[in-house]
Amino acid sequence: MSEPSIFIVEDDNAIATALALNLRLAGYRVERARDGNEAIDVLAEHTFDLLLLDINLPKRNGLDVLSTLRAADEVVPVIVLSARDGEYDKVAALKLGADDYVTKPFALAELLARIEAVLRRSRTSASSGSMPAATSAGAAEGPAELLRFGNVTVDTVRREVLREGQPVRLT
Repeated sequence: MSEPSIFIVEDDNAIATALALNLRLAGYRVERARDGNEAIDVLAEHTFDLLLLDINLPKRNGLDVLSTLRAADEVVPVIVLSARDGEYDKVAALKLGADDYVTKPFALAELLARIEAVLRRSRTSASSGSMPAATSAGAAEGPAELLRFGNVTVDTVRREVLREGQPVRLT
């Protein structure tokens, strides 16, 4: 199993450099972007196991990046790193789909523990999709890619949910 990849989106070079160095020392592959537009471009081309996202970014703020990601059904786990410590910013980030919110300045050991926890939850939910599928009456047995529960169908390969044949939007 290869080391997890982390994408740092941070415009403060000192913070980004220190984070990248420490994450590499902890065994992670790391890439960086310095502004919101660059982040969107990189995320359109590459997949990562985790995104560390600042809110105060040039060109496009972190909340807009997060909103764009979730609107595109990207499920990459996101930890927001921000100097903004107000309740509004924390709630906004979490409602947009952030998995965690860490206020700057932060302790490196705590951030590493939060990263491990988010990655662990992400791996657990991804592996639960590989469980044997429930099938409807009369369906073929074996490793199915569709889970059916009454009028709800979950396609674990395409990561889609349908209710009565209509798509259900999930975050």
